Amino acid sequence: MLKPQPHIRTALTPLSWVYGLAVEFRNFLFDNGILKQKEYHVPVICVGNLTVGGTGKTPHIEYIINLLSDDYKVAVVSRGYKRKSRNLQEVRVNSDVKRVGDEPLQIKLKYPNVTVIVDKDRRNAIEYLLAQESELQPDVILLDDGYQHRYVKPSMAILLVDRNRPIYEDKLLPAGRLREPLARKDRANMVVVTKCGNEMQPIDFRIFANGLNLFPFQSLYFTRFKYNRLKPVFPSHNLESYGLDDIRKKQVLLVTGIATTKPLEDELSRKTYNLHTLFFPDHHFFNKDDIKIIEKRYAEISGDKIIITTEKDSVRLQTLLYISDEVKEKLFYLPINVSFLESAENESFNTKIINHVRNYQKNSRLSQE
Repeated sequence: MLKPQPHIRTALTPLSWVYGLAVEFRNFLFDNGILKQKEYHVPVICVGNLTVGGTGKTPHIEYIINLLSDDYKVAVVSRGYKRKSRNLQEVRVNSDVKRVGDEPLQIKLKYPNVTVIVDKDRRNAIEYLLAQESELQPDVILLDDGYQHRYVKPSMAILLVDRNRPIYEDKLLPAGRLREPLARKDRANMVVVTKCGNEMQPIDFRIFANGLNLFPFQSLYFTRFKYNRLKPVFPSHNLESYGLDDIRKKQVLLVTGIATTKPLEDELSRKTYNLHTLFFPDHHFFNKDDIKIIEKRYAEISGDKIIITTEKDSVRLQTLLYISDEVKEKLFYLPINVSFLESAENESFNTKIINHVRNYQKNSRLSQE
């Protein structure tokens, strides 16, 4: 979502006041028990944000899956943004991406043993999971983009903040990108500042910490994306794999439909002298006309060339039958994972997550005895 121009933001500010009143009235109803929240006997860890647009929720969800899945049965509940189906869907490795959404399918493909449910009603999805036979019930549930879904009371809330879009400098919709007033960050147990660059200095950490003005009970962390080796979107057409250092002299066409392209553009600009870009809307489902545009743009580029896309985009591209073999052979996706800026933060985050799950389960068993 693009940031409105200053004069447009000023004109939209009265609408933001009306929106803010409506949001705070809803929060008032939940805070005072008029609208009911539900807690569960298993830990429910919510990963969300205060803004519209991407903050890196899926990579952070995947980080927590990696952290917990060896010792616990993990389930993920997501709305399945922009999917074409309406009701609850359990995601399978062969699910239609249009029916379940790109990010839930990406998670399922990477972690086949993790149960992934998409449902606009997160409470209904959780109750579906807990109604399964005991051996199929999860030990912990990760709530993807559930910060505003207050009908579920998470046992732990993790708020993600884009380092490039500080929430303390933003405004409520529609003048800005905030879904809720800044004060609602106080529901979070942890705040993670995402998409940090290597250029961050100690003063930058202090500025962010002062701007967020967190309570003592809230932990603050800083993460970056670590870019891995390029992998083919169509392995049946190409088994090559490239490190980013291998593309220095290649002509690179970056094709993507994600909310925020700048971190990826910056990374690739550091790795190649020849970067071309072609952008589509976030979560865009590519059609024949889109593929024709991509193939035409690719044909216009001369020399040794490849196409790079994101892992999320690859999930939407790899089922298309009308991509030419030439493009399939040169189409790669760039996997990412989360890395903490400081090893001490990494250990602290991991310990708090693991201890929370362990202690919540223990307390839940005691309360049921």
